[in-house]
Amino acid sequence: MSALPLEGISSPETAPDALSGFTIGVTATRRREEFGALLERRGARVVSAPAIRLVPLAEDTDLLAATRLALEAPLDDVVVTTGVGFRGWMAAAEGWGLSADLGEHLTTSRLLTRGPKARGAVRAAGLNDYWTPATESCQEVKQYLLAQDLRGRRIAVQQHGEPLSEFVAELRQAGAEVIEIPVYRWLPYRDISPLRRLISQTISGSVDAVAFTSAPAVHAMLGAARAEGLEEALLAAFSGSVVAACVGPVTAEPLVSRGVPTLQPERSRLGALARALARHLPEHGVTRLLAGEHQLEIRGHAVVVDGELRPLPPAPMAVLKRLADKPGHVVSRAELRTVLPGSIARDSAEHAVEMAITRLRRALGPSGIVETVVKRGYRLACQYEVGM
Repeated sequence: MSALPLEGISSPETAPDALSGFTIGVTATRRREEFGALLERRGARVVSAPAIRLVPLAEDTDLLAATRLALEAPLDDVVVTTGVGFRGWMAAAEGWGLSADLGEHLTTSRLLTRGPKARGAVRAAGLNDYWTPATESCQEVKQYLLAQDLRGRRIAVQQHGEPLSEFVAELRQAGAEVIEIPVYRWLPYRDISPLRRLISQTISGSVDAVAFTSAPAVHAMLGAARAEGLEEALLAAFSGSVVAACVGPVTAEPLVSRGVPTLQPERSRLGALARALARHLPEHGVTRLLAGEHQLEIRGHAVVVDGELRPLPPAPMAVLKRLADKPGHVVSRAELRTVLPGSIARDSAEHAVEMAITRLRRALGPSGIVETVVKRGYRLACQYEVGM
């Protein structure tokens, strides 16, 4: 499926309160503080759940062996997949006393950089990049190479945390000698409990979006859910009310291949991803109502009453959202009990619903928004629905 549309969105993407009332899960490891700050400055509540960790291989014998193999003869092409990986390779070579030899080989090679970060790392090393694909994908790099006669060519391929098995196999089938450069690898984050909590929050709808900045993070979250027997429930949540926000098409591919819609910015950058969320959620994640002559905007964990943001606990928010599903119509106590979270929903008495209604009315402030219909239930005092 294609990315979720961003057209027709009226919320200012840089407004300080554009994401107020919304909760966003962040799975990034690198630069997670920076990305979280971008979201928090727009008012979001951020749930940090690192999914993966990067393990450098600077002292790894496989990297040293691959580097020595690459230096045995001239390299025709070098595929640079990530900036951090290329910098790590150069640093490791310097530590081994091989930086001069490696630099000489790279100077006479065609350096194919997967994206701007890889290209920037190449240029920062004083080298010239030869070509970068418009899609920033390894798939386009592979197609670019396979369109040429690769017989007898020596090609070094810098890995980016996962083996590029299909990529390498097709180049070899085309006659190339391929040297794999394993600069680092991705492993599950040491403490997986925050990710497990985020999975539960996503399935329950307690978060409004989950942001991914790398494909390995997507795989890690899906894998953690699979281990708990929750993968299909997680995918259903992403196909429903929870937005899967991906920094670019490479990151989104594991979800897109499963039929999950994704939100993607026009440019694969953290700032662009934060702006995309700040445009999308206020337009598609808000229910607007006129109730008791008061304007309401129901967001993820808060409601805006006549322009004033009022955070709500989970139980009152669950009740409000169910009442808003049927604006102006009576919702029975029995039905409201089914939406109360956790152990509250198992309370056999009507007291839990009454307490949630009381807390909801107290949080909303003005009276007359939630009406009691004797012996039947509750309803929002809606004259009409303003919009979704």
